[in-house]
Parts: sequence; structure tokens; C-alpha cells
Amino acid sequence: METKIAIIGAGNLGLSLVTGLVDSDKYQASNFILSRRDISKLEDYKNRGFDVTTDNKEAVGKSNIVIIAVLPQKIDVVLEEITGSLNSNQLVIPLVSGVKVKDIQSIIGDDKPIVRAMPNTAIAIRESMTCIATSKNWESRISEVQDIFELVGETVVINEEQMTSATALCACGIAFFLRAIRAASQGGNEIDFHANEALKMAAQTAKGAASLLIANSSHPEDEIDKVTSPKGCTIAGLNEMEHNGFSSSFIKGITVSAKQAKGLYSED
Repeated sequence: METKIAIIGAGNLGLSLVTGLVDSDKYQASNFILSRRDISKLEDYKNRGFDVTTDNKEAVGKSNIVIIAVLPQKIDVVLEEITGSLNSNQLVIPLVSGVKVKDIQSIIGDDKPIVRAMPNTAIAIRESMTCIATSKNWESRISEVQDIFELVGETVVINEEQMTSATALCACGIAFFLRAIRAASQGGNEIDFHANEALKMAAQTAKGAASLLIANSSHPEDEIDKVTSPKGCTIAGLNEMEHNGFSSSFIKGITVSAKQAKGLYSED
């Protein structure tokens, strides 16, 4: 039987996931049913062969995997809408911060398998860091979710209690690292380069730094030591950044983000 995946809330994250999965060559447009209130935003996807709808119940009824990618404040309404269309053979994968398996079960029942996933928008280019978690009852279904998300990046299985922290570090983290790259490019612009040149140089340098850590399984300080010499320009720059709170600000940004993410579901 052909796999049918419903994307409930086909916004930035949901569409990034679809883009990455199709690019993996394991899935085609025909494997997806995309649902959102403003269907005009899906016109391009419809023209490319995706099934699109404004009816969440219709999308669920056509699928065997249901991916929910709505805001935490909207998920209860969506779950109440689709619960009558769900059956125990469907795998439900919420990509929603702060919403626990037990919260979802309280609305749709405890007979439907639920495995949470928290990717980031780099999923569109198959470079996501996706964290996966569930309750003890559904641990046997984790491998199915890993099979999907390993097509679009790296995955790690964590305890469900850690999922809010994963949102801050990995999902919000995309924005944090992008802001650091922007700052580096602005510095490059100030010291002699045109803006487009500085951005390309900063982005590639950041990519190289991350690639070193991944390829060598090394700690950042190990790689930093290789480019810092006594009285050199690198250590001078690093020390100036630290004096101005670079690491402290980055750490505080992540911790504040995690705190905010924890309360999103409970907001009115």
C-alpha cells in the first residue's frame, strides 16, 4: 500500500519537511496531503501534484501517517477536529513544542500511536537535527519515525522531558546561528568586504567550522587551539568577544528560549 502522509498545518516547517522528503527520492508529491486554512499558499504545491485541502478531517481520512505542524496554542482545536477521523492504525507525529504525548492522548485517546519529533527548517535541504521522543507505550514505533527523519538529516532519540530543551537548542537554534553568521558578515563588511562577499565568506566559514566538529568528533576548543597562537589575532578577537559577553549571551538566549517554549502550550 502506498504511504500517505497528511501534513496538518502545512506552513514553513511542514512544507520544509515535505520539500526535504521529496528531494530524498524516497517520496513523491503523490505521497502527501497538505492541509492549511489559507489554501492559496499551497497553489504551487497543487500544481506540482500534491493533494491540497482546507479540510483537516479529509486529510486525515486519506492518510496512514498524520504529521501535525501547528502552533502549540492551536493544537487542541485541531486534535478535537480530527479525533473522529483517526484510527488506531495511523501513526501520529506532532511537531509541536511543549505538547506532551499525554496531552494529545487526553483528546484523541490512548489507542493511537504518538511519537513526537522536533526538526528544524534545515530539513528542507536535508540537514535537520531532529529530536524524537515518545511515551513508554509507543517506543516500538520510534524506528518508523527515525526512518522518515533520517532521510532529511540527523536524528537523536531523547527522553520526552527533554523535548522542550531540544526546541530551544535545535529548532530555535537555527535562528541563533544565523544571527551569529549575520554578525560575522557585518564585521566583514566593516573591515573591507562588500556585503555579499562578507556574507558568503562568513556562511562558508561557519559551515566549515561545524563540519570540522562533525567529521572529527572533536570539541570546539580542540579546533580553536589549532588556530590560536600566542599574541595572535585569533585569541585577541576571541578574548574581545568574551569580554563583551558573547558566550554568556548565547547561553542565556538558549535558556530563555527553552523557558518560553515550555509555556507556549498553556498560553491562551
